[in-house]
Amino acid sequence: MAGAVLWTNRLTRAASSAGFPAQQQQAPAPAPPPNLIQSLRAAGPITPVKVTKLMDTIFLLQGVGGNIVVHIGPDGKLMIDSGVATASPRNREALEKLDAHPLKLLINTHWHFDHTDGNAAMHDAGAFIIAQENTRVRLSTPQKIEILNLSFPSAPTSALPQQTFVDQQKLYFDNDELHLVHTPNAHTDSDIYVQFLNGNVIHIGDLWFNGMYPLIDSSTGGTVNGMIRGVDEVIALADDKTKIVPGHGPLGDKTALTTYREMLATVANRVEKLKISGQTLEQAIAQKPTADLDATWAKGNMKPDMFVTVVYNTL
Repeated sequence: MAGAVLWTNRLTRAASSAGFPAQQQQAPAPAPPPNLIQSLRAAGPITPVKVTKLMDTIFLLQGVGGNIVVHIGPDGKLMIDSGVATASPRNREALEKLDAHPLKLLINTHWHFDHTDGNAAMHDAGAFIIAQENTRVRLSTPQKIEILNLSFPSAPTSALPQQTFVDQQKLYFDNDELHLVHTPNAHTDSDIYVQFLNGNVIHIGDLWFNGMYPLIDSSTGGTVNGMIRGVDEVIALADDKTKIVPGHGPLGDKTALTTYREMLATVANRVEKLKISGQTLEQAIAQKPTADLDATWAKGNMKPDMFVTVVYNTL
């Protein structure tokens, strides 16, 4: 995967047992493969952080976990998302190389592990954490992402957002104006995008998996139509020069985001017609409604059948 370690389908599966005669010795079962959490944490300390300059004061950091945006200036450093905890030393090294100002603010785009696992480390480094209120609710209690069969314990207090908002919040920091806007029931129930008005940069978080089918976490409030509405809001704000940072994948722009939006709407419309006609989930999957799109979009770890499943279940 380019730039960042992304969702993986190496999920732990229980090995099936077979009957053996009493006198036959059973070979030891192989160790189960690492799950997503273990894979990301193992990669954190050894994966380099790629730094891309978006403008003089705004930078994109890509390592293990979701894409990170950093704003530097006289008020200190502002960071959007914190990646995986084991990658925090590498992320802090990258921050220190940008300039000498201390880290002051951390904004979470949503609650998922690969965007918030580094919260405690960045808070200990001086960051005050801001997020939509559902991010704090989710991090404060055990959670499960059903489609990936992953469970998460409550986060430590030092990882929790210290200030939350419901719909939107405006910040003035480092000579820029930032708009933090909640997009309800999109990738999760906690998603926001962050717009830098002066810098003409928008971090859209996991509303956008650039170049691949996205995860939609229906177990914590995500829906395909909410994803489309959130993407529509960002498209309306952007111009041809806006740099749009996805949660995963390469840096993008309005044209690329519009193409992604068309894919989301196409799949949603196709699956909705199947569901309305009375097709079960299994029958809808068998119809292969994404077949003509897979060559372009099935490049991540959200495979076509999984994507059809989450779309069907959230319509």
